[in-house]
Amino acid sequence: MKRDFKNTNSEKMMFGGPRGKRFAEIEYADDIKTTLKRILTYFAEEKKILFILFLIVTIGAVSGVLAPIFQSYAIDVIAKTKEGSLIDFVAIMVFLYFVYSISLFLNGYLSADLSRKVIKKMREELFGKIMELPIGYSDSHPYGDTMSRMTNDIDNISTTISQSIPRIFSGLMTLFATLAIMLWLCWELALLSSITIILSALFTKFISERIRKYSKKRLFLLGKTNGIVEEMISGYRTVTAYNIQETAKENFSKTSDELEKTGIKAGIFGGLMGPVMNSIGNIGFVIIAVFGGYFALQGLISIGTISAFIVYSKQFSRPINEIASIYGQIQTAIAGAERVFVVLDEESEDMSGDLLEISDQYTVTFKDVNFSYVPDVSVIKNFSLTVPSGKKVAIVGATGSGKTTIVNLLMRFYDIDSGEISINDQNINEISKSSLRENIGIVLQDTFLFTDTILNNLKYSNENAKPQKIEKAVKASRLTEMINSLPEGYDTILTTPGSNISQGQRQLFSIARAFVSDPKILIFDEATSNVDTRTEKEIQNAMQEIMKNRTSIVIAHRLSTIKDADIIAVMDKGQIVETGTHDTLIKKKGKYYELYMTQYAGFAI
Repeated sequence: MKRDFKNTNSEKMMFGGPRGKRFAEIEYADDIKTTLKRILTYFAEEKKILFILFLIVTIGAVSGVLAPIFQSYAIDVIAKTKEGSLIDFVAIMVFLYFVYSISLFLNGYLSADLSRKVIKKMREELFGKIMELPIGYSDSHPYGDTMSRMTNDIDNISTTISQSIPRIFSGLMTLFATLAIMLWLCWELALLSSITIILSALFTKFISERIRKYSKKRLFLLGKTNGIVEEMISGYRTVTAYNIQETAKENFSKTSDELEKTGIKAGIFGGLMGPVMNSIGNIGFVIIAVFGGYFALQGLISIGTISAFIVYSKQFSRPINEIASIYGQIQTAIAGAERVFVVLDEESEDMSGDLLEISDQYTVTFKDVNFSYVPDVSVIKNFSLTVPSGKKVAIVGATGSGKTTIVNLLMRFYDIDSGEISINDQNINEISKSSLRENIGIVLQDTFLFTDTILNNLKYSNENAKPQKIEKAVKASRLTEMINSLPEGYDTILTTPGSNISQGQRQLFSIARAFVSDPKILIFDEATSNVDTRTEKEIQNAMQEIMKNRTSIVIAHRLSTIKDADIIAVMDKGQIVETGTHDTLIKKKGKYYELYMTQYAGFAI
């Protein structure tokens, strides 16, 4: 299984892993052409809108280019160097400018519609991909950075589509049409005006690399900042409890200052584009004024042609200026698209495999299992254990001994390095993860309740659960009285993460949710570690009810919860060092005895 999740850059951040911390490398792709081609694939399904948009842009560009010609005709009529109706020429010129204005309005409307559809598809793909990623991805990537890709990066792409694309389309059409007209009117003056194109190209090449560099760095720092904010808000109770608000603010300010400096540099280089390109455009205006006057004196062109060239010089420089001014925005959008595509290119969790074979009994067997989160750093070593069908097996041990990792391996959140885990002699590597997880119920130490009704939270494990099954689960989990005491009963909205109910009640909800799924195998991972003794007793009673006639694995730190287990396996440094019942292990006076005496005898061994 792929565990070293990488993006594509040389900047590294330390992220918390399942056990300890490790580096996850953040990189950004540098292939602009490939990224642009990939962005264009999202437009493939919107050919109709693109065609209409292209048609309107063309009509607008043609109208804008033809209008100055009739303006020049009108001036020549006034100067009596050309015959014709002044009113007709002025009327045509006004009509063309009106068509040009209408095209601008339609461009904005269609571009916004195109942006909405493309971004909707991209955001749905990204969210769907995130839902398909293995647990290892979330272990090695901060939530804030992932959220930044879903929000900031896609918003940048949306802004570029709705604002920049029509300007680019219109600008390029105007640019080429204007150049063609200028060459037709006076190719000598047109060639002299093209000097500004060379100057623009040289400057754009010089500054584009710097804009792109700081745009990408700004996006990285923005994701890092979001990660810090998400972490501090989620852990605000801890921050307050340890009185480290000032330290938190200093850490945030440090990253925020770096983001600000990078943003200023990106803004400076991006801001240079417009003024410098405007100055280059003014140079073109001077060239036309000087050489146009000379050509007019020589009789090569008329006064009206000079006026047309002045308008065309502005039309010619305006698209270049516009493209230059939005270049930084385009670079930011490309960098954001690269970050989005990095996630989309991650390997999805492999859900293929056979169905778990239906049986009356379900025995779980671990045989010589070895596993490491990081290569060459073993977490589980030669782990062998049999969980008989319908029995309760407890796994105990000191913190960091590998207890929770065993759950991760059984659920196939991670795949083992070697050995075998089987259910009724069926290797779980051959079972599809969806089928495996549908038949295993798990109650975690930290219960997550969604911002939804009590009923929907209970049905989260089985959306087709019938009311009778839900009532049975609630009764077995000792929640009936609590739910009935609420004014809205099952329709009561729980707030994330269930802060309007107690920790013990949240755990009972988690047990009830597992009960609703009607699992073949049950896992309790430190289900009572965060509650008081009285609540622990209630949870134990609920656990006993749901575990009846089910194969159960209990990961426990509090040994009082597993004294009645059929088998107790004691882990130390990723290995089983003892197995037996509570009484036999106490008599052995080994590792289990040490743990038990440390907790309940009032002294350390």
